[in-house]
Amino acid sequence: MTSRPAATATAKRAKAKGTTTAPISIVRACQDPDIFGPWFKDAKTFVAWLAFLRVMFGLSLDEIALNLFRECTGRSVPAIGGYREVTLVIGRRGGKSLMMALIAAYLACFLDWRPFLTGGERASIMIIAADRRQATVIFKYLRGMLGVPMLESLIERETLDTIELSNGITIEIQTASFKTVRGRTVVAALCDELAFWSSEDSANPDTEIVAALRPAMATIPGAVMIKASSPYARRGALWNDFKRHFAKDDSATLVWQADTRTMNPSVPQSFIDAAYEDDAASAAAEYGAQFRTDVESFVSREAVEACVVQGRFELPPVPNIQYVAFADPSGGSSDSMTMAIAHREGENVVLDAVRESKPPFSPEAVVSDFAALLKSYRVGTVIGDRYAGAWPRERFEISRHNLFAQREAEERPVPRPVADHQRRPC
Repeated sequence: MTSRPAATATAKRAKAKGTTTAPISIVRACQDPDIFGPWFKDAKTFVAWLAFLRVMFGLSLDEIALNLFRECTGRSVPAIGGYREVTLVIGRRGGKSLMMALIAAYLACFLDWRPFLTGGERASIMIIAADRRQATVIFKYLRGMLGVPMLESLIERETLDTIELSNGITIEIQTASFKTVRGRTVVAALCDELAFWSSEDSANPDTEIVAALRPAMATIPGAVMIKASSPYARRGALWNDFKRHFAKDDSATLVWQADTRTMNPSVPQSFIDAAYEDDAASAAAEYGAQFRTDVESFVSREAVEACVVQGRFELPPVPNIQYVAFADPSGGSSDSMTMAIAHREGENVVLDAVRESKPPFSPEAVVSDFAALLKSYRVGTVIGDRYAGAWPRERFEISRHNLFAQREAEERPVPRPVADHQRRPC
């Protein structure tokens, strides 16, 4: 147990040095009956989680913890000093919500972030979920932890979705939107059930939300981002992290993948067995923490990647080759507008160029840019679906007419510069 005077003195020394040194480790706080001990009485059911906490916060590992680290991360040794960005791919009922609440409470109460804030500025610990109801699960755990006598005096003000502490920290619930996370200084972002946020083809994709969080954390040394979810399809921010960082010893982002019973052995094996018997593919994702392969798009990711030349983003137009094009129009408010240009080489089809404009955008401007690209590949006709009736056809015809009228008046036509739309490997 750590006394309040000792904790306060250590925190003051940390502030004077401009560091975020805690007076007590998070593992010891979980063992202390006056702090978070009441939530972790049955230590046997939290062996894996305590190993994870030791890895994340750079604490020493015993042989059991080291073996769990290797099993759940595919790495050989943990980074000295721990990890500030963590992705948890955990089966349902594995204890993710409780653990994120614990980390939030610890970061809010035992680390002093004020040396990194300007006068009057408050720092945020954000709990972000697809909707407020989902985020409330973590928030309720967190409020209970802050209610212990040692910590309750820190609370200055609270509402249904916000807790303000006297040390300059505000804990708040946010819905998954790249707009709502802007304009704040964030010391910790807890992204709950990331795999079930908006998909990459929506107006508010998960990858954009994560990207919007990073600038909010850039000025805070030691700021923490935790992305936790049971897995779903092999797409989106959760899958991207797993693909890029799992089993990579040199990666600064830790990916921890574990099934439900590894993290929470109190879940009966009979319950897991029944779920697998009922729907094996669903249970493998829900409780086995495996990404699903039965919910792929039109073609599997592996099939697409097998056709991609790594590092190649576009092929320039070549004389004496006949190109074809297809466009998928959009009105500019919710969905992307895309176009692809390709040609045939024997029995193979080569995708030469792809363009995407993400909303919001002006459809007329995008059509004009697409038409300029078509001109550079000498494509006079673009194929599309029946979206919006005659509008796309008319706009492409107008742009094409203008371009060809200009071409007839030029001795040596020079393609107009193409707007900097997102380019994808092809």
